[in-house]
Amino acid sequence: MDHRTLGLRVGIEIHQQLNTGKLFCECDSDLVDDYEKEFIRRLRPTQSEMGEIDRAALEEAERKLHFRYQSVGCSCLVEADEEPPHDANKLAIEAALEMSLLLKASPVDEIHFMRKIVIDGSNTCGFQRTALIATGGEMEIDGKSISISSICLEEDAARKMVERGSEVTYRLDRLGIPLIEIATGPDITTPEEARQAAMRLGALLRATRKVRRGIGTIREDINISIPGGARVEIKGAQELRLLPAYVEMEVKRQLALQEVKDLLRQRGAAKTNPEIVDATEMLKGSKSKMITSAIESGGKALAVKLPKFAKTLSRTCEGVTRLGAEMAAHARVAGVKGLFHSDELPAYGITAADVNRLSKSLELDADDAFVLIADDEARARAALLKAVARANAAIDGVPEETRDPLPDGTTVYSRPLPGRHRMYPETDVRPILVNEAVLGSIRLNMPELPEEKVSRFVKDFGISSDQSTALIDDALDDEFELLAGSLGNPQVVARIYLQEFPELSKAGLDISIIGVDVVRATLERLRDGAFAKEAIPEVFAWMINNDDCDVDHAMDGLGISKMDVDAVRKVCDRVVSERADFIRERGEASLGPLMGIVMKELRGKVDGKIISEVLSERIGQLLS
Repeated sequence: MDHRTLGLRVGIEIHQQLNTGKLFCECDSDLVDDYEKEFIRRLRPTQSEMGEIDRAALEEAERKLHFRYQSVGCSCLVEADEEPPHDANKLAIEAALEMSLLLKASPVDEIHFMRKIVIDGSNTCGFQRTALIATGGEMEIDGKSISISSICLEEDAARKMVERGSEVTYRLDRLGIPLIEIATGPDITTPEEARQAAMRLGALLRATRKVRRGIGTIREDINISIPGGARVEIKGAQELRLLPAYVEMEVKRQLALQEVKDLLRQRGAAKTNPEIVDATEMLKGSKSKMITSAIESGGKALAVKLPKFAKTLSRTCEGVTRLGAEMAAHARVAGVKGLFHSDELPAYGITAADVNRLSKSLELDADDAFVLIADDEARARAALLKAVARANAAIDGVPEETRDPLPDGTTVYSRPLPGRHRMYPETDVRPILVNEAVLGSIRLNMPELPEEKVSRFVKDFGISSDQSTALIDDALDDEFELLAGSLGNPQVVARIYLQEFPELSKAGLDISIIGVDVVRATLERLRDGAFAKEAIPEVFAWMINNDDCDVDHAMDGLGISKMDVDAVRKVCDRVVSERADFIRERGEASLGPLMGIVMKELRGKVDGKIISEVLSERIGQLLS
């Protein structure tokens, strides 16, 4: 698929946590495993300055959830919304301004925080505080300029722990950690370009050395649109490698929904408010566990007819979701687990006879479809109304919405796309003046750019430009520089991070146990001659499998012991003697095959370079 010809437009938003302390209080920003107290809140939508209520907030309110908050040891009254926020964190403000200058953006003259209505429980006060820092920047990706529309500073949300029924539990340890939000313009035109833009922004953020590291500290929102489609936001992607997949699948989804729209219009489908039919009696003997469970619990099986919607609900032959999955996601907002639709039946215990009875009761024609939900009657009716509303929207095409990313590269409906009605001024935080004195101080301490670091690594450590770039792109440059600078042997350090760790991960081993201190200890023993560099993967694998990061324990467990050169000579002499005829036949070309034999016996105990030198010497003596 040629995405540029298609007219794909993508913009990304990067949200990166800062390690400057919390934004509006002095609490620690470390995540913890336990909590001390709990309190419960209900949140409601509020009007904007213009008297409007945001549509996303309205739908969230329809869920009728209440929220349990776990207060940790460092939590304070600000986080509980029992005390006004303190002045904004100065270090966080400076970090955001520094990033603005790196992206050639124009900082605002005065920073004002706003309130963004969010009532999904992720903030105890029902809104998120955010401030515009700069606008009008740019960055370059493979010679192409990508515009930066805005740079903001905001507070992170509370950490969701569990959701059970109508109650969601959040922990307050993450709430209030500063986030830099960087939004590009819609200049990205291919899925791969989206990944490259995110990588570039991530590298610049890490260059400031003011950001938090690790899983969950950086998230990407992807805004995607194609001609004839709509702007859709994929919210909270965390894996860079999946960004192209999310873009690709969203393009396919929107194209499939455009085909659905065209088909419905060809058939003359019209928006409808169909009668909800009680199908409980005719399905009492159903073999479907979901239906029988709902009926036995006092619920109902309800169905609606969708005129002209046949063959628009199931997936395409390429596996791209269409209306059935979209309607099910909207129905879940009302609290049901899902729905059945006629394009996927008979299946799931619903027989062909059940389908025929339903079709006859609903008076279906060949082009008609139906949707069935079995649950508590009130929930089932509310869910069917939402499903029908989503079906009606399909006649107009692709709706604007926010979607959640899934691990397989697909997405699922989350809520309507928020509008301008969710923003209003924050009156409890004082404005911050941004003058030349502030910016001048920041300009004097600008960080090293990624491309400058690549050149320095090549010069100072002798590794290749590709290796240097890979280390920076994977956020491994700090650990590499620390180890290579203090212990030397930069090629070995680069190989550990760029080849051996990925190979261990590919083998299903959890390399997170091997921290920088463990790598340092391993390299120190290597420097002391305790083993050869070829043994490092085996040492790490033993540590992971045994949950023991002691290098000496790993050596004992693997039976690795230091060998002197005399011992190496004895092994080489034996191999040369046993294969003398082969050596005379092949000459110096026999070195490679014999190296494999000796290395198999001595791997990890002696450096391969030493073995090669000794073996080459013994072969030369035999041939002379």
